[in-house]
Amino acid sequence: MSTPAAAPAGEPRREQLLNAADRVVQREGPGASMNAIAAEAGITKPILYRHFGDRNGLIAALTERHTAGLLETVRAALSEPLERRDQVEHVIDTYLAAIESRPQVYRLLTHPEPGDPTGAGNALAPALKQIAEEITRAVQTQVDLGADTPLLSEAWGRAITGMVLAAGDWWLDQRPCPRPRMVQALADLLWGRLAAAAALPPVVAPPAPGPEDAAEPAAPEET
Repeated sequence: MSTPAAAPAGEPRREQLLNAADRVVQREGPGASMNAIAAEAGITKPILYRHFGDRNGLIAALTERHTAGLLETVRAALSEPLERRDQVEHVIDTYLAAIESRPQVYRLLTHPEPGDPTGAGNALAPALKQIAEEITRAVQTQVDLGADTPLLSEAWGRAITGMVLAAGDWWLDQRPCPRPRMVQALADLLWGRLAAAAALPPVVAPPAPGPEDAAEPAAPEET
């Protein structure tokens, strides 16, 4: 049995337990037991249950932690002031890097265990929906697709998210190529219509009125 890692001074107890759960899931995979997590944290299993209720509660807490981080990094990637092709690659790479850094946690959140009645394997679904909405907004505000912009941005936001999810899942499992090559392959597939679309002009605030724009003083009335 591994020796529990020392928690940083001042770290909240709940965070210590989630860090322990992360380490065990990374070592043992999605089937990591509450016994193993409690041992990693240096506590008894009843204390773990006291904090999270049950295994579903612990998975929900891990989900909140990791999906919040994923959303934050994808949102930041979408807002980077990059050329369009560079931004496409940057967003894809951000997602693949996130799942590559914690593959077992990703599997826990996306793949139910055999016979699992809890639906834990669907834990990432709400975050993916939000990512699709973020991509939709980015397309709407950055790309001129003419009269079809509302329809296409919605369709592309969901399609891009689903494509990268499925392709990333396969890539993480099979590792057929290094991550930069996978990023390039997915970006090539997305690039056709995006390359042809015009960029929307930046929104420029009207200049503040200067002294010369001030109204002429009214002439005094003749007496």
